Amino acid sequence: MATTAELFEEPFVADEYIERLAWRTPGGGSRGGEAFDPKRLLEEFVNHIQELQVMDERIQRKVEKLEQQCQKEAKEFAKKVQELQKSNQVAFQHFQELDEHISYVATKVCHLGDQLEGVNTPRQRAVEAQKLMKYFNEFLDGELKSDVFTNSEKIKEAADIIQKLHLIAQELPFDRFSEVKSKIASKYHDLECQLIQEFTSAQRRGEISRMREVAAVLLHFKGYSHCVDVYIKQCQEGAFLRNDVFEDAAILCQRVNKQVGEIFSNPETVLAKLIQNIFEVKLQSYVKDQLEEHRKSDAEQYLKNLYDLYTRTTNLSSKLMEFNLGTDKQTFLSKLIKAIFISYLENYIEVEIGYLKSRSAMILQRYYDSKNHQKRSIGTGGIQDLKERLRQRTNLPLGPSIDTHGETFLSQDVVVNLLQETKQAFERCHRLSDPSDLPKNAFRIFSMLVEFLCTEHIDYALETGLAGIPSSDSKNANLYFLDVVHQANTIFHLFDKQFNDHLMPLIRTLNCMIGQMKHILAAEQKKTDFKPEDENNVLIQYTNACVKVCGYVRKQVEKIRNSMDGKNVDTVLMEFGVRFHRLIYEHLQQYSYSCMGGMLAICDVAEYRKCAKDFKIALVLQLFDTLHALCNLLVVAPDNLKQVCSGEQLANLDKNILHSFVQLRVDYRSARLARHFS
Repeated sequence: MATTAELFEEPFVADEYIERLAWRTPGGGSRGGEAFDPKRLLEEFVNHIQELQVMDERIQRKVEKLEQQCQKEAKEFAKKVQELQKSNQVAFQHFQELDEHISYVATKVCHLGDQLEGVNTPRQRAVEAQKLMKYFNEFLDGELKSDVFTNSEKIKEAADIIQKLHLIAQELPFDRFSEVKSKIASKYHDLECQLIQEFTSAQRRGEISRMREVAAVLLHFKGYSHCVDVYIKQCQEGAFLRNDVFEDAAILCQRVNKQVGEIFSNPETVLAKLIQNIFEVKLQSYVKDQLEEHRKSDAEQYLKNLYDLYTRTTNLSSKLMEFNLGTDKQTFLSKLIKAIFISYLENYIEVEIGYLKSRSAMILQRYYDSKNHQKRSIGTGGIQDLKERLRQRTNLPLGPSIDTHGETFLSQDVVVNLLQETKQAFERCHRLSDPSDLPKNAFRIFSMLVEFLCTEHIDYALETGLAGIPSSDSKNANLYFLDVVHQANTIFHLFDKQFNDHLMPLIRTLNCMIGQMKHILAAEQKKTDFKPEDENNVLIQYTNACVKVCGYVRKQVEKIRNSMDGKNVDTVLMEFGVRFHRLIYEHLQQYSYSCMGGMLAICDVAEYRKCAKDFKIALVLQLFDTLHALCNLLVVAPDNLKQVCSGEQLANLDKNILHSFVQLRVDYRSARLARHFS
């Protein structure tokens, strides 16, 4: 049997098994050779088969025995599992009972805690009241014995006590407690002064934590504003040492902006007060010194200084807009600028016109003096009389002519000087004029240019040239008049260019249209339009402000089309459309949007886009398409923000623009939204 078992190899192959058996049998391996013994091989096969049968029986018995053992163990295991399940059910039941008991105990503990708190809070108040009465008695007796009043290191605790006593003293009748009220007020004032002095010292030492601690104590005192004033005053020490007060102011505000939040609980108020102090003291004094020096003696320098100072002040204001100064920082800064320059701006245009008139007259007089020419009065007509006078000269006897000696009396240098002076005046007018007065002021400047360039120079030269045309029977006559016409034509092209480049942008009626639209939006748009109190009860398709603006725009587009033709229509409508888009874009940036409010904003922009189609200008429609896509950021789910931002219409936009719209959502501060947009 052992031999038989050895023939079984893994893996088992029947043919190989027979081969191995035959090879091991004597006379069975030659296959037809002389040593081959088939009988011996057959006998071996028969014996081997019997051995295999015996082996099979043994294995079968062993298998049956193992199966019985396995069934027995399975029953025992099943029995153990049932017992464990019963134990688990008992344990779970005990756990539930324990959990209920813990909940019951916890409820009792919470209730007991509430009762203890209800008892302890009045007790604490009573203890505190008792302490205050004790301290009050010390003031009543006139002798402060408590360590809190005598120990300088406990000034914080003393400040808290005296502040409460001061409030109590204010409720007491004056006739009976005048003396103690006076003592408490005196101590209140002393501690206040000590705290402010401590704050001042800490600021000089640069101890931010101590400044924050003292400022927190002073917050409940009347002298808190004085603490802020001290901080503002010391911040400016050594800050204005250079010649550029505007750059110094910007650097100072940037430095304080980083620090003020670590010290005060209301940093935006403190920073706004610092800026107000800088404008009302430093800048106003600086502006006054720079302007008053030349106000009456040198109009040219005065106007240059006024323009430069106003520009630098508005640039400083733009830099300060990045800081948190409260709710309406634009209005706040505008008022500060107005307070500095109002006395100079209200009569600015009169100074401008006076200077331009005298300067232009001087330029012309200097030119005629260089030619040794005394201007004379020639006729009463102007350029418009040219044709009529030529006709008269050909049909009527001519009077004595003027000999100009070949001089045209036109100078491009004079023209350039006049145009340059007027250009600078237009620039100052644009910067310094109130928007409502801008067209009127620009026209007055233009009238000065017409008077001195066209009338006093070009028209005079033409009149002189006409007077110098010789009679028809003159011999060897020189026709200098054609030279005058040529130069006048060249000069008038320069005049026309300045008219289009500098005057038209200032007096265009588009300013009035946009101003009227701003007024409609300011009057009709409510903050609750885009953040309704009841999100489920919004019944309108678009806001009233949108309806009125679209109605107004459609009327203006129709007027423009009826008033112009050709490319002028497209040029004006493109300018109007771009300004219309900019107005709506900036208007939408002023509000916060709930989900339903964002949907309403999308509906408004869709209506504006319909209105933009009336312009029939591709650029205008494209701008409103992009704005409509931006408004989708107000309502899209946070998980889809990145997908929307990478869409066709928004993919090429600056990320800051996308971020500015996402910031308008009321849920912008949520971590989920911030995570998806970062």
